[in-house]
Amino acid sequence: MTAIKRLGDVDRNASNEFEGEIREFIRRDVTMRRHGTDSGTETGGEGNTENLNSLIERVSGATVSEIDRLISELQGIRTLLHNEGERVRREITGYAGLSQSAVATMKVIGDTLSQLKPGNTLPMPPRPDSN
Repeated sequence: MTAIKRLGDVDRNASNEFEGEIREFIRRDVTMRRHGTDSGTETGGEGNTENLNSLIERVSGATVSEIDRLISELQGIRTLLHNEGERVRREITGYAGLSQSAVATMKVIGDTLSQLKPGNTLPMPPRPDSN
C-alpha cells in the first residue's frame, strides 16, 4: 500500500512539474510567434521542439526509474512471501505429524485403560518415608 501511495505522489509531482513546464513552453512559443521574424521562428521552433523533447525525457526518465525501483521492491517482497509460505508449509507439516503422533499415543493409552477390569488396578509405587 505504501508503494502505491508513493507511486501516486511521484505521479502527481511529475505530472505537476510536466504541466508547469508545458505551460512555460507554450508561453515562450506564443511570445516568440508574436515577436519573431520568419527566420527566427523557424530556429526558435526547432529549439522549442528540442526543449519539449528534453522535458519529456526528463519527466519520463524519472517516472520510469521510480517504476523500476518499485518493481524491484515488489519482486523482493514476492520472494520474501514465497519463502515465508514455504516455511509455514513446513511448520504445518510438522504440526500435522505431531498431531498424528499424539492421536496414536492417546489411542494406545485408551486401549490400555480399556483392558483394565474395574476391580483390577495398577499397584501404586511405595511412598518414600518422610522420617
